[in-house]
Amino acid sequence: MKVLLLNQFFAPDPAPTGQLLADVARHLAAQGHHVTIVCARPSYANRSSHHAVRLASWLSFYAGAAWRSLRARPDLVVTLTTPPLLPLIGTLLKKLRKSRHFIWEMDVYPDVAVALGVLPPRSLLTRATGALADYSRRHADAIIALGPCMRDRLIARGIPASKIQVAENWADGTRIRPQPFPSGPLTVLYSGNLGMAHDVDTIATAMRRLASDDTVRFVFAGAGSRRKALEDLCLPNVTFLGYQDASRLSDHLAACHIGLVTQNPATLGCVVPSKTYALMAAARPILFIGPRDATPARLIEKTRCGWQIDPGDSDSLLSLLHLLAADPALIRQAADRAHQAFLTHYDLPKGVAGICAILGLPTKAPVSVFSASSVSLW
Repeated sequence: MKVLLLNQFFAPDPAPTGQLLADVARHLAAQGHHVTIVCARPSYANRSSHHAVRLASWLSFYAGAAWRSLRARPDLVVTLTTPPLLPLIGTLLKKLRKSRHFIWEMDVYPDVAVALGVLPPRSLLTRATGALADYSRRHADAIIALGPCMRDRLIARGIPASKIQVAENWADGTRIRPQPFPSGPLTVLYSGNLGMAHDVDTIATAMRRLASDDTVRFVFAGAGSRRKALEDLCLPNVTFLGYQDASRLSDHLAACHIGLVTQNPATLGCVVPSKTYALMAAARPILFIGPRDATPARLIEKTRCGWQIDPGDSDSLLSLLHLLAADPALIRQAADRAHQAFLTHYDLPKGVAGICAILGLPTKAPVSVFSASSVSLW
């Protein structure tokens, strides 16, 4: 079968959406399908926060992606949601080429833009964007949501529940393996983009109040628009690193005791943090600062693989960190549960098989790595 995958980002770009799409591409190629990926040059780590620059990048990608996609003549199309409204190309192919079209929702637009104050709730642009996005959703063969909170958000937009399939993200357990905990103070690691969709105020308050406490330290690796605010605090108990190469991600995650994941409550259901699954693969418990109905919070409640803190509740966060620093056994127990849940539900073969089942391309053999010649990359 000829399969077309569309997203602005693709491996080796560090964007999580590109990494997940690459996992699916590898598997489909290994299953004998002809896979074509339409993507842009790697740019995630250096992308601009200036709206005009980003819009120009999106428009350029739309034009090239539409042209390349129409030439591909695929049997099946999977569109992700970077940039926004990219699924319209899939809708066009469905009408012109009779392709099956699936939307893999990574961010729900325009909801996330409204939640972050980029678009006014009732502006003409917001309503037009929503109408176009929902048109594609209603005409797709199915929509893949990253968790129950995203499914609820789409249903609230009027999308039929029968069109929505939930498939959570995953991590590669062959590349990220459990390692012993480091010695020294309790280390909390945030790894990845730290942007407007993330809560930083709660952790910033805790870091300031722990500045003179040598039992807890914090590490932030990556980039993002909200990272500078933390750097400007100039706290002695905080270390900042750049993005870490995928080849050393396992060692990078092993250097902490707890992995930090945060979410701005306004983005509930618009986005689902993907950092959770790599931490579970590394057998590190999760500290989630975000709304209780978010998918990471539900996962923590179900598997007891970490702790959820409401945004703004820095007192509870401080109490928790003091407790964990004093009783490392609690961390080890949560870590064991995290890794067991990962092996049961969130390892790469299971995640990719779930996506393929939704696409109607059931797995015939274990997931394997493809050679560079197995796919066409545009």
